[in-house]
Amino acid sequence: MNKEPNMNGRQMPPPPNGKVPGGMPPPPGTMPGGKPGQPGQKKEMTADELRAVMKKNGTPQQGRGPMGGPMIREKPKDAKKTLFKLIKYIGKSKYLVFTIIGTTILSTFLNLLGPSLQGRAIDAITLTEGKVSVDFETLIRVLMLMMLVYLASAAIQLLQGIASAKITQTTVYTMRSDLFRKISYLPIGYTDTHAHGDIMSRMTNDVDNISMTLSSSISSLISAALTLIGAFSMLLYYDWRMAFISLITIPLTILVSTNLSKFMRKYFVEKQVLLGQMNAQVEEMVTGYKTVIAYGKEKDACEEFAKISEEFRKCSIRANVWGGLMGPANNIINNLNYLIVAATGAYFTAIGAISVGDVQAILQYSRQLSMPINQIANQYASILTAIAGAERVFTILDTPDEIDEGKSDMKVEDIRGDIEFNNINFSYNPGKQVLHDFNLKVKQGQKIALVGATGSGKTTVVNLLTRFYDVDSGEIRIDGVNINDIPKKTLRSAIAIVLQDTVLFHDTIGNNIRYGELDATDEDIRKAAATSESDDFIERLPEGYETILTEGGSNLSQGQRQLLSIARAVLADPKILILDEATSSVDTRTEMHIQQAMVALMKNRTSLIIAHRLSTIRDADIIIVMKDGTVMESGSHDELLAQKGVYYGLYQNQFAGIET
Repeated sequence: MNKEPNMNGRQMPPPPNGKVPGGMPPPPGTMPGGKPGQPGQKKEMTADELRAVMKKNGTPQQGRGPMGGPMIREKPKDAKKTLFKLIKYIGKSKYLVFTIIGTTILSTFLNLLGPSLQGRAIDAITLTEGKVSVDFETLIRVLMLMMLVYLASAAIQLLQGIASAKITQTTVYTMRSDLFRKISYLPIGYTDTHAHGDIMSRMTNDVDNISMTLSSSISSLISAALTLIGAFSMLLYYDWRMAFISLITIPLTILVSTNLSKFMRKYFVEKQVLLGQMNAQVEEMVTGYKTVIAYGKEKDACEEFAKISEEFRKCSIRANVWGGLMGPANNIINNLNYLIVAATGAYFTAIGAISVGDVQAILQYSRQLSMPINQIANQYASILTAIAGAERVFTILDTPDEIDEGKSDMKVEDIRGDIEFNNINFSYNPGKQVLHDFNLKVKQGQKIALVGATGSGKTTVVNLLTRFYDVDSGEIRIDGVNINDIPKKTLRSAIAIVLQDTVLFHDTIGNNIRYGELDATDEDIRKAAATSESDDFIERLPEGYETILTEGGSNLSQGQRQLLSIARAVLADPKILILDEATSSVDTRTEMHIQQAMVALMKNRTSLIIAHRLSTIRDADIIIVMKDGTVMESGSHDELLAQKGVYYGLYQNQFAGIET
């Protein structure tokens, strides 16, 4: 992809097709409470406020907008629907699923066989008229069979553990790959309005929680279902009355588990939400570290993190306390059940209805009957955490990909660069229009400059041209073709963007330039660097083009980073070039070098230049002066000065200090 993408703090390698998703800075006015170009007020939600929203609207997927303001997104997904989706992921490894089911059936059968064999071994020892009689032949045969059963059970459980580990990691690998692909192809509007730390938390923490639960629960849940059926069947085989007595405490178990789960679920979902908030705070702190240090806000940043961390700590304690109660509560009920079955079994033995060996087997089967319920109860906390995490993961996976309905067969090489904006109206948020009946015609090879105050709609024009957002009304045409009919891949491959905030990756300088054209040779990269006038400083580096850049290219100056981004655009060889405040953050001397590089880059290309420094656009063919989303003036530099209108006032303010 031949444009410099904006990841809003994230770095993404090219998707599988070798093309790079593009991006722009967050649009102005995307947060409630802020005018275009102004951030909304930052406000963290406390756990009490979060619970209040949960109580009123259901569990929120809470995050922050691009400016840091609070934002409640979706209500919680249906747990059954989430589980069904999770099962579909697990089902993709069919042979492993069948292996687990098969080994679980065998393991459950052997576990159910154990108590019966123990009962037969006990019955081989009899007491007649005060004398102990032992059937050694039967006893030895049964003991040998028990040893084989236990050895076979251990071997099967080992195989089951291996299969469980494989299916867990395969499922998580597939889910994480799908999630990364989804993030790579999400609409720009999604990443502009969701906290990046929270998105990363879903990729890491939430998927890890799913992984841990799957590894411990898949075979356990299958075994639990089979054990319930098998244990009850064996109880019916020994004595139907004892079988139904063993069921007496089941309703109590269900009642306790249901009521405890009501308290547990909200805390575990809230815990995941707060974890996402905490990750977002860390991501913001790391990304904006220099700003925090520069303003001496280390203490404030620590206090803010401590506040979120404290809320997370309190919520985690509540979640773990309620989660920890499930096991002990069910153990009490199970022990009560054991007491009832033992007392009843003793009575039936006393009247000669069943043997002592049968009572021993019945007691173990009654334990096995309650064991699956207790097992599920003990895992309920981790299951809830996994469900909460899965809900958050599937929220992203269910988000539609960026729509590309382009049906034109236009190729990149067919694009000349004639651009036409016809009666464009657009708003990021309903009721807050950014562009009003905007019209602009650009001929092939022309240099068009967009100037105006912050929030006037300059960057929005670029957002619409690249189809990061679609117009509300009107149409944009390239070479007479509506851009909605041009496939986005083709459209964006014909455009290169050089942004004010350069995006460089933790890789070599050569590979960072190669990002503009992935198939470029080393010679192509050197030529692009020479054109952008970046080859001199690159050659002076100890490792030259093999120099590894730190994250964001922080081991280079701002001007050097900008020259590399221009080299990347040169290598892309675009039909249309967009320069968005490309020199606004560098000194005058560096600006001169960058200007020379940009002149070479703009040669014979349709160029749109967004600039606050009017000195950089004096030679533009047409200068468009924008205010509040409308075109106020247009013309060449000299023509606009002669009109003594808005542009004249801007120019005088910058260069003559005259107030207007």
